[in-house]
Parts: sequence; C-alpha cells; structure tokens
Amino acid sequence: MELDAARCYRALLSRDRRFDGRFFIGVVTTGVYCRPVCPVSPAKPENARFFACAAAAEAAGFRPCRRCRPDAAPGTPAWMGSSAAVTRALRLITDGALDDGGVDTLAARLGMSARQLRRLFATHLGASPSDIARARRVHFARRLLDDTTLPITQVALSAGFTSIRQFNHAFRTTFRAAPTALRRRDAQGMPHAGGELRVRLPYRPPLRWTAMVEFIKLRAIPGVEAVNGGTYRRTIAVNGAAGVLELRPAADPGNPHVLLRVRLPRYAELLQVVERARRIFDLDADPLRISGHLRRSPALAPLLRAMPGLRVPGAWDAFELAVRAVLGQQVTVRGATTLAGRLVQMCGTPVDLGEGLTHLFPEAATLAEADLGAIGLPRARAATLRALARGVASGSLVLDAPHGVTDAVTRLCAIPGVGEWTAHYIAMRAFGEPDAFPASDLGLRRALGNGAGPLSATALTRLAEAWRPWRAYAAMYLWNADVTPMRRPRSTRAAAWG
Repeated sequence: MELDAARCYRALLSRDRRFDGRFFIGVVTTGVYCRPVCPVSPAKPENARFFACAAAAEAAGFRPCRRCRPDAAPGTPAWMGSSAAVTRALRLITDGALDDGGVDTLAARLGMSARQLRRLFATHLGASPSDIARARRVHFARRLLDDTTLPITQVALSAGFTSIRQFNHAFRTTFRAAPTALRRRDAQGMPHAGGELRVRLPYRPPLRWTAMVEFIKLRAIPGVEAVNGGTYRRTIAVNGAAGVLELRPAADPGNPHVLLRVRLPRYAELLQVVERARRIFDLDADPLRISGHLRRSPALAPLLRAMPGLRVPGAWDAFELAVRAVLGQQVTVRGATTLAGRLVQMCGTPVDLGEGLTHLFPEAATLAEADLGAIGLPRARAATLRALARGVASGSLVLDAPHGVTDAVTRLCAIPGVGEWTAHYIAMRAFGEPDAFPASDLGLRRALGNGAGPLSATALTRLAEAWRPWRAYAAMYLWNADVTPMRRPRSTRAAAWG
C-alpha cells in the first residue's frame, strides 16, 4: 500500500494522538518501527519509511520500538472503507481462520482465489494474510507478558501458537529478544487454574461508553448478562468450559483502554476471547473517520456533536444475538428481555458464577428441539426460532457475512419468519457489518420525521444512501436521538428491539 510520505511525516511531527495506529514509521538507520506518537525524536525524512500496519513493517524487516510499543497501539483502521473483502478477511483472521486452515481456505470462504486475496492484502495493507495472522499472535503474546503472570508456555498457547518452539522463533524474529527478556516485572494476574486474568483493550477515542452500556443494559439477557455501575459482565463458554467476562473503561486518558477481566479454567483460547470481547463494544472502530463522513448529513450532524464516539454494540455470540432479535419481533424491548430470560431458564445450562450470572445461553441443538411455546411465544415465532436453531445446529446456516451484507440478509431471510428488518439488525450487531441498515424501523423513521409523522421506509432508504458505508452507525445515532436536541416522539417500540 502506497502512503503519502509527506503527509505522514507532517502527522509524525505533530505527535497528534488522532494519528495513532493509522500508520507506522520504519527508521532505516535503526531497523526499528514506531507509532506516530513515539516520544523518541523523529527520524530524518530520508530515513523514514511508512507502513499501513505493523505486519507490513515487520514483513519489511523492521522490529517494534520498545519505547512506543507498536503492539499496544489501537486497532489499525487503514483498510476501513478501502476494500470490503479485506475487511471481512481480517475479521475471519481474528476469528482464527488461518489457525486451522491456510490462505486457500480463507479465500474460498470469501469467494475468491488465494492469488486475488494476496493481491488485495498487498495493495491495501502491504502485508500478506499470513503476515497479519502472525503479527496478531505475537503482538497479543507481548501484551500478555505485560499484563499477566502467565507462564511462558501458557502465554504461547493463549496467543494461538501450537508449540513453544514456534512461539520463541516468532518472538525473536519480531522483537529480536527472548520472551523472558521483555516480561514486565510488575505484571499482574493469576496464573493458576481458575484465576482471573486482566487484559487491556486499547481503542481509538472518543468512546461513548455510557450510551452504549445503557443500550446493552436494556437488552441484557437475565442470567447471562448483567450491567451494574457502567460495568458489563456475562457468562461465556469456551470449548465447553464456563467462565465470566467483565468489561469496564479504565480511567487513563493518556492510554485509553477498556479493562477486560476474564475468569476461565484454562486460557488456551484467550486470543479469541479477547477478539470477541472487543466486538461487544466495537473497540476496533475508527470514530473520527466515521463521524467525518456522517457529519456531512444535516440530519446527523447535531447528533454527532452531541454524542461523539457512539459505536455499534456487537455481540459475544452471533447465534445468541440472532435468537434475541427474533424474540423481539413485534414486542417491546422489555417484553423481549422477559422472553429471553424465560428461554434461558428453561433451556440454558445452569452455572454458579455469582452476581446474578446463573446460566450459559442455550446451544442451537438444544433450542432446535425445545418446546418454545412454553415461554409464551406465538406459534409462528416459535417455529422461526426452531428453524434458525436447526439451521445453525446442522451447519446449513453459517452466521457470518463473508460475502457482504446483501448475501447475509438474503440467507437470513430464507428462514420463514425472518424479514429484512431482523436480518439487517443481525448483520449490524452480530456480523459487524457497518453498512447494515434496517430501513423499515419505526424508530429510525420517526427520528427523521421532525414531528410530521415518520418517514416512509422508501424515503429513509434514499436518504441513507449518502451515509454509506456507515449506515449502521447512523442507525445508532438515530436510535439515540431522544437524548439530543433533535425532537422525536418517544415510544418503547421505536427503539431497536434486538
């Protein structure tokens, strides 16, 4: 990927934190690469090389700076908006797509050849899919050395390495040092089985935490999720083992991050746990890029000023979110939450994790055979849930969007009882599709009606064309319009019910 060297160098000289993670600087005289906010005196222009992501700098032979710690930078947004295929490939890589399969398998899931996928990565990121996956693992291991006292072997396994030899080689190649040489002496966290680990999740400010956590609180599934004092907690299951996940923002303006606390019997899948936790609060979003595009709309500009940093709350599990969306069809948010609680009590796996966390969410195979009418569901909606569960349990329905939002919506709408509203809502929150947009939603239409009645879905769809590719974020701002100067009728049915 070709970056404008002059513009990057000016950004480097500014030391503006808004550029942190947008690019990296390799210094040819030292062989080190840095973040734009590195406290070290900048290199001369002729000695600086600029890269779209850390993996590209490492592929070019540079090692991470020990002062600014590129591995601790917020998620690099360089590919956002440049290639939908690359964005979706990166999401699959973070889900471990290259841990069990190769680039050929990943490309097939995306509907393209491996050669085409490598070309797209080279064009947009300057690194191969394998380079990205390796950098992801080794950088996560570096953070575990900082944040925990896990033994080196456990660090390697938690970061997705299959052997300590492979881990040591990757670590020395990247950092030019052994893992033990870089371990922080003040690392915290319990290494014993069942102990709690704490991991910092950096993000790009601003982050409208309060609005997002309130959105989730209204929809929290009783027994599975809980929100208290701005802290989100939930039960999780990783390879059959039950645990607890907790997220809350840290009071550290100079190093913005969300603190993840997780308790599991073992941590071999910790990298996937962290990636899924990041999605719950959309921590990989680039709010400045998104707001820069959406603020061009006169309808959205006042909302963006009033609520900077609002993001699209995601989900720990796509199936759980899909079930929650179907439960909410044609009922209030509170009614859907009640139904979800009954479903968990009847079909969920009981656990004793404290503070109101009593169950794991039911698996698809369990719901596929359950008497869902017993929780008060209408017959048609119970049939929809069973069809959804059977599709997921059998493998005939895969809850992801490797071919984009249109394909995902089409596949979901093939389930009897799932319409475009439900499908777009699932794509928006479960699949992380930034351009998903439930145009028929009454709340969205009312928010733009200016007191003259709701817009038609057709008119809203036309208006929203200018918001692409960030229509999901526009929807979040409109759903929160009642806390801004924009006037709209209030209704418990107007908000998203998923």
